[in-house]
This record gives sequence, C-alpha cells and structure tokens, in this order.
Amino acid sequence: MTEEFLHYVWQFRLYDPDLRLVSGEPITVLHPGEHNTDSGPDFFNARIRIGDTIWAGNVEVHINASDWQRHQHQLDRAYDNVIMHVVFRNDQDIFRPDGTALPTLEMEGRINQNAWKLYLQFMASRLWIPCESIIAWVDEFTRSSWFDRLLVERLEQKAAQVEHVLGLSGNDWNHAFYRLLARNMGFKLNNEAFEILAVSLPYAYLQKHANDLFQLEAMIFGQAGLLQAEFSDEYPQLLQKEYRFLQKKFSLTPVDGHVWRFMRLHPGNFPTLRLSQFAAIIHYTQGLLMNILETSEMEQYSGLFDVEASPYWQTHYLFDKPTPFRRKRLGDIAVKLLIINLVVPFLFVYGKRTGDNSFTERSIEILETLEGEENAITKHWKTLGIKNSTAARSQALLELKNNYCNNKKCLSCRIGIELLKNSKT
Repeated sequence: MTEEFLHYVWQFRLYDPDLRLVSGEPITVLHPGEHNTDSGPDFFNARIRIGDTIWAGNVEVHINASDWQRHQHQLDRAYDNVIMHVVFRNDQDIFRPDGTALPTLEMEGRINQNAWKLYLQFMASRLWIPCESIIAWVDEFTRSSWFDRLLVERLEQKAAQVEHVLGLSGNDWNHAFYRLLARNMGFKLNNEAFEILAVSLPYAYLQKHANDLFQLEAMIFGQAGLLQAEFSDEYPQLLQKEYRFLQKKFSLTPVDGHVWRFMRLHPGNFPTLRLSQFAAIIHYTQGLLMNILETSEMEQYSGLFDVEASPYWQTHYLFDKPTPFRRKRLGDIAVKLLIINLVVPFLFVYGKRTGDNSFTERSIEILETLEGEENAITKHWKTLGIKNSTAARSQALLELKNNYCNNKKCLSCRIGIELLKNSKT
C-alpha cells in the first residue's frame, strides 16, 4: 500500500461504505474534503458524521497510525483541527494535545481490491502509457474535459517561461520576445546555443541595423562565433570584415562557436540556415512584437515567419561548401512550431499582464484553429484512437504523455482515476 493510493481511496470513496472507527463508533462520510497537495493536513473541509454528531474539519491520511508521531504532527498546530485520522493500519493509538483520542478509521480490509490490483498493474506497466490496453473504456466526454484542462496546464507552464524571460529582460517586452524567438529558432537541439547568442547580442544593437540584412547576418554570424576561420568564399569574407567593424562599434565578444550542434541534424536544420532565417525575420518584420499584437488572422501570423535564408545559403549549408541550388525557406512545420511555442504563450502572458482578455482568448483560438502537430507522440496517440485534429489537442496530448504517463501519475490523471473507479477485474 502507498500513501498516494490511500489518498485516492479516501478522495473517491473506494472502500466498504459500512464504516466504523477503531473505537467501534459508526461513521458516515458526508464529504471527504478537498485534497491538499501543500503542507498541512491532507484533506481540508471534510464533513463526517460520527454517531449522531456531524464534524467539519480536516482529515490526515497515513499508512500507519504511528506515522503521526514520526512526522511530528503532535508538535504542529496546523494539525490541531484534524477531525479524523485515516490509516491503512492502526498500529498505535494517537491522542490530541488535550489528551483525548484522535478518531481513527482503519482501512485495511476495506479497500476496493480491484482498484488496487489495477493500480499495481499501472505502476508495473512497460507499455507506452500504463493504461494503453484499456484507455478506450473511458468515454469521450471525460477525455475531452481532461484534455481541456491539460491544455491550460501546458499554457501555464509556457507562460511561466515567458514571465521568467521578461524578468531577466527588465520587463522589456521587445527584448524578451527577441530572446524567446532566438531560443525557439534552435528547434530543441540548438535552443541553448541560440539563447546564449541572444543574451550576448542585445536586441537594441540589431534594431539599429534592422534595415540592412547583410549587416544583420554579419553581426549574428560573427557573434555566434562562426566567422573565426579563414574562408575562401567571398560572402563569408565580407561578413567577417563587416563583423569586425560592428564588433568594435558595440564592444562585442563572440560566443564559442563550438556551442552549435550539427551532428544528427538534417542539413535543412543546420544552425547556419537557422541563423540566416533568424536574421531575415528581424529584417523583414521590423517591430515584430507589435505586428504580432496587431495581427488577428492565422495567415498573417504565418506570414510573419515566412522567410528564406539569404541568397548565399540557397547553394550552401555550410560556409565554403557549395551544394546544388535549393530554396532554404523556413518550412510550414517550423512556422507552426514558432506560433505554438512562441506567439501563443506570449499573447497569453501579454493578456494576463495588461488585463486584456482578448489576447488570452486569441492565444486559445490560435491553437484551436491550427491543425494538430504531427510527431512521434501524437502519432502513437492516434494508434490508440485519440484524435489529434487541432494544435490545442496535440498540446494537451504532449502534456499528458510527458508529464503524466511518463511519470505514472495515474492518480492525478482523470483518465486513470476513471479507470480505477470503474475497475471490475
């Protein structure tokens, strides 16, 4: 038995309803209380009838009654208003500070064994998700309402990241957006390298040269530490020369070029191309944040990031290594990811900070309008019969898999709870 499962048993009443305290008095649970995940008693505001008297207060749950003293609750005034001690095994009598016995309910032998067996199966499962073979038993309404909640959780997590960067940027919205744009241009493998670059290269410096794409590329590639070699092509030589001028002008110190990762990347995702596309976004959408705040149509959002690498990169993936001509446009999938992971959480936070709900509502509408993401996780959900029609749904599915299923948090998942509540075998 685990304390977490005992919490679940108490919260959802998965026990023999004919209850008696260890003292022999009959009890009726009118309301189990609100589950508390912070410090203090485990359940607040419970209502219990003991004999003919109705008690209202808190409930503490332990595996063994002796855990009360082991956790030193007798020394904590927060536990003085506990009206009942729910334990799996009553191995010791517990008394209040005034010497009266603490009403205790022993659950051993009273718990729904089918739920316990299924819970153990979930915990031991090596399937992609613990409930993979029976998730279809949960009705669509329950799943959909849970997915709605998961979407909000994921948005709140991303909003917290935006808030953190805003703090680091001195609450400068434009610089924060620039820094987050840079990080997202790394598309996971080079996220950290892009953020290091953005920290070392203030947005204000780029703004001064935003109307000149060549100067932007010189500053970005130079600051990225990728102009340190001797080149044979004229273009990197010119970039190198321009960067030396800009480096002196702004007293810049380039980052270590070794932070950039090329291994195990498709050439189309090489950081050289992403850096050029990053420069193009800054060049072609000057005042990018304001454009995003003033935009409401999905096509307009996509258009803000619909850029190509500069002409040199149409025949290169690396400096001095020519390849056949190919347009190096920021693809539809990449643009979608920027909208989902950058634009949406930024609008969400902007709306919260300014008190303008139209921005928070717009952030949700964008996710409900965009098609669902296609990746390894959403594809596997599809094999289980879970639809992925919108980005709102795919974001919820990513949250469910990464933060619940992978960690086997079945007792915190509405799908897991529903399956356990209705377990029959």
